[in-house]
Amino acid sequence: MKLKKFVSTIIIISLLCFIFAGCGTKAENENNHENGDLKITDTLGRDVTIPEGSDKFVCIGPGCLRLYCYVGDTSKLVGIEDIEKDTSGRPYIMANDDLITLPIIGLGGPNNAPDAEKLLEVVPDVIFSMYNSDVSSVNELQEKTGIPVVALSYGNTEVFDNDVDLSIQLIGKVTDNQKRADEVIDYFNELEADLNNRTKDIDNSKKPTVYLGAQSMRGAHGIESTSGNYSLFNAIGARNVVDEANIDQYIMLDKEALLDMDPDIIIIDAGGLSLVLDDYNKNKSFYEGLNAVKNNKLYLQLPYNHYYTNIDIALADAYYIGSVLYPEQFSDINPEKKFDEITQKLLGKELYKDIAKEYFGGYQQINLDK
Repeated sequence: MKLKKFVSTIIIISLLCFIFAGCGTKAENENNHENGDLKITDTLGRDVTIPEGSDKFVCIGPGCLRLYCYVGDTSKLVGIEDIEKDTSGRPYIMANDDLITLPIIGLGGPNNAPDAEKLLEVVPDVIFSMYNSDVSSVNELQEKTGIPVVALSYGNTEVFDNDVDLSIQLIGKVTDNQKRADEVIDYFNELEADLNNRTKDIDNSKKPTVYLGAQSMRGAHGIESTSGNYSLFNAIGARNVVDEANIDQYIMLDKEALLDMDPDIIIIDAGGLSLVLDDYNKNKSFYEGLNAVKNNKLYLQLPYNHYYTNIDIALADAYYIGSVLYPEQFSDINPEKKFDEITQKLLGKELYKDIAKEYFGGYQQINLDK
């Protein structure tokens, strides 16, 4: 009897252990579900926890919405900055013009701070932010709203910057669109390699010299507005006369210096073309002193700085400039079709005609007398 009682006790204990083990597994699974939050590190090095099931998003700060539109589902956006309601010059808004009907979450713009009250009104699960110059202000916004804030960045150049790739990856992870994020990054890498491969074997001494004039920079400027270390020229290995003058940043160049540089080709940013035309009518002697003008070697690129960098337009510009400087190496490229390919890939629509309509008809050779 004692043996039977002992065996029965063992069986009961075993059954209880099995039951409790099962309960423990269930509790553990439920706990994982309840704590299935996503932990990411943003571009400021901040550790941010994204609650499981987050599916309502807002984007604030220059260029933030653009990067989201490349990757995320725009139907999950619950608000928009007032500045984004201007569709001109912005392919990402042209492709998603329904966004302008969303509630306003703040003024937007580089000189305006985020509006915590308006952000709270639309109850987003996550805030993506390009207001990223100060870690403490990003943390303060997160504390004020109680909503996770993910800081994004464009880095230091217009195209092919690692910070852009990181931002794209972050958007993909947070919005559960990692596959799409990988596709976008792969496409950027593909274009970067293609541009480089087309020009890498050209002898530098055989390249024409080139100058960027009327560069858009916080507004429109005349022919003096230019840059050394210009990323679009760098992408195609161009001989930038500003680089050769040991200038590696944005500058308002003295006109006499431009005469001394005397580039073979001048690329004019369409954002400042009207200022160049006005100046030409007042100072023809200056322009006639430039060989690029005398030889009809002025060409129009599309402006891409509009609430920060329209990466799609910048990429298309790089191909257009390549076709101007190296017609043999870019003989297979139709710049207009390349533009449409890029916006189709990144935004789902061909947008060259829409953008060209806003800027003198788009890519073209410029005659200052017309």
